[in-house]
Formats: sequence, structure tokens, C-alpha cells
Amino acid sequence: MDKVAIQVNSEIGKLNGVIVHTPGAEVENMTPENAQRALYSDILNLSVALPEYKDFLGVLKKHTTVFEVKDLLTDVLQDTEGRKYLMNRLYPKNQFKSLSEEACDILKELTPKKAASMLIEGIPMVKNNLTRFLDDERYCLHPLPNFFFTRDASFSMNEHVLISKMANAVRDREAIIMEAIFRKHPIFLASTIDPVEQFDLSGKGTIEGGDVLIAREDVIVMGTGLRTSSQGVDSIIEYLKTRPGVKHLLIQELPKTPESFIHLDMTFTFLDKDQCMIYEPLIKDSNKHLTIHITIDGDKVSRIREENNLLQSLKALGIGLEPVACGGNNDQYVMEREQWQSGANFFALEPGKLIGYERNVRTIEAMYHHGYEIISAADIVSGKANLKDHKKMVVTIKGNELSRGGGGARCMTMPVSRENIF
Repeated sequence: MDKVAIQVNSEIGKLNGVIVHTPGAEVENMTPENAQRALYSDILNLSVALPEYKDFLGVLKKHTTVFEVKDLLTDVLQDTEGRKYLMNRLYPKNQFKSLSEEACDILKELTPKKAASMLIEGIPMVKNNLTRFLDDERYCLHPLPNFFFTRDASFSMNEHVLISKMANAVRDREAIIMEAIFRKHPIFLASTIDPVEQFDLSGKGTIEGGDVLIAREDVIVMGTGLRTSSQGVDSIIEYLKTRPGVKHLLIQELPKTPESFIHLDMTFTFLDKDQCMIYEPLIKDSNKHLTIHITIDGDKVSRIREENNLLQSLKALGIGLEPVACGGNNDQYVMEREQWQSGANFFALEPGKLIGYERNVRTIEAMYHHGYEIISAADIVSGKANLKDHKKMVVTIKGNELSRGGGGARCMTMPVSRENIF
């Protein structure tokens, strides 16, 4: 297979490559006791979620090159230098240890394929002494049930991959794995940047990929709230200072509650060159949550100011977007309900061709009234319908179980290459 050069200059350019992780045993390893620690408010039923995910994956494979995290991780572990790099990152001397000594010893004895699985699915604790026998903890290495939301742990920005600093330590291993893949897997021509590690001196910086949207090569839109801190945004500012020319960073404050507002892409996503999906009460109507425009000229912040809203800010930069309302325009309660169900979270295969959840009926109706044909994922996968036959379309996956994890189609993808559209 040809090497993949990282290139993402928009949210909607034709997708040429994407990384995903098919959910597996790590999801079933959740219990009511550990679900909250894993950032879930509910327990997913894998036997229901997996068929939904398979339809999603089938659509992606009809359109683009798809890479699986577990396959890439296996390849890294097969290489002596790659394995050494990853284990040193997970188990650094005299530093905070992501791996227990027991887990580290177990992993050393496993094949690359089995080690890759265990790094994601977790390693049960061996109950071979009294302390462990009495310990309620089941694992010496916790499962990663959030990893199928591959958007969060790393994100592509222009020709670089930026490594996230997760807001919750329980997800740190996801970012370490993604960093190892981009640094050590031979298929990627990737220059990686860890902005928090490199630029944040406060110790408070956090960034997750769901809060970062690429509007244009020179225009980045970010959310700040539960998962991405102001210090995390500041580290992106410092990174952008290292790039030539004028750059624009648009910041949208997010509510702290409810938990469905964890990332900006749960309230705002790009659909086409001239359309976007919004949760209207926040993106268009809110006067409590600031929208801030930061202009970076060369290596200096030349201006920082408050804006009326995100849509006006983008329009002033030459990106005029017609908004489509999550939940439709008429009922505030429907808007709230469908936003909770990841109704604003769409993923673009190319301009005007999206994937989203079927269960958000009013949102899908709104898309239809804005010119989008509605096609089921099952019809695409079976060959009954063809992506090439439609100019504007929404491919719907059921999402009844997947949405309970707290994310949608954009959350489940990490694009590595898109065609330029500007």
C-alpha cells in the first residue's frame, strides 16, 4: 500500500483515508461500577451496537481507505523499535506510570496481535495474593471503552497530526497509542505535534479532537469547556505562531452541563461548502457563552475580540454558511432531545455527502428540506444504492445503541487525508 501523507485542510474535502476502531471486548468489560470512571452514564450492549457500527464501517469502506487502530497497533508492536517506543511511553522510568508493573510484565510475553488487543481491552488482575484477592478491582490494566471515538485522542491539522491531552487520565493511553502509531508506523508520512506537552507551562492544558474543526487551511474553530481548557487553546495559539502567514482561531464557549456538550462537534459540524449543522440555542441564540476571534499574524497575536456568534465570525472570513437546525426549528424540547442523541454530529465523506444517526428524526427531516436525499447505510453496504449517484445525501445509521456512548459519526472517525476544496 502507498504511504499516506497527512493532509486535512477542511472538514468536508473528499475523504482519502480515515482511522477507526471497531468496538470490541473493552465495551463489554464495563460494569455499572466502572462505567462512570470510564466516562459513561450507561452500559452499551455490544451485540446491538456492533451491527450498527458495521453498517457505518461498511459505508466508509465503500468510499475511502479505512485503517483499524488495532491493526496499526499490531504492526507497531511487531517492530522492535516501535514496541520499545510505545512501552517506554506507557511505562517511563521515574514518572507517572500508565501501566502497572504487572501489566508490563504480562505484555512482554504476548504476541504483537494479542498485546494490541490487551492494550485496548484491558488485562485482568491475577488474584495471587491476599491484597489482590480482597481488591474489588478486576483489572491491572483498565479497558478503553471510549476508544471507538477515535476523533478525541489525536487530530489532523493541515499536514500535521496533533496529539491530544485528554481531560481525564482514564483515556491517556488512547493518546499514547495514537502517538506511537503516527510516529512509528511506516505507512504514515506524519509529523506529530503534542501542543500541550510542548507549549503549556500551566499544567492545566487539555485538548480533545472533538473540540477542533478545520474550517479552512487558515481558519480553525475550537470549543472550550469540559474537555478542552483555555490553557489547551493557548497551546494551539502557540503552535499556530510557528506557522507562517495570518491564521484565525474562532473559539466557542460550551456549557458545562449537560454532558452532551462535551465537545464542539456535538453542537456544530460542517455539511457542505455553504451549509452547516447547528444546535441553534447555543450557536445562534446564546448570549451566555462567548464566541471569540483570535487573529495570529506570523508569530504574534495581532487581535483578540468577542464576536456575536460563530456563523457571523465565519462569514466575515469568507465562509458563509446556511445553518440547518438540529431537531428542526420549531420545538426547543425536540432540539434538546436530539442534540443529546448526537443529532448535530455529522461526518462528511465529501462536500454534501454526510453520515449521521437515523434516530434523530426531526434533524433528518430538516436535512431533507435543505436538499439532502436520505439513504440508509444498509442500502449503501448492500449495493442497492451508490454514493456516486447522489450529489447531496445523508447516509443514515441507526445509532440507537451507539449514541448511548455519547458521540456520533464524526466522533468515530480520525481523518488522515482529505482533498483540498479551497
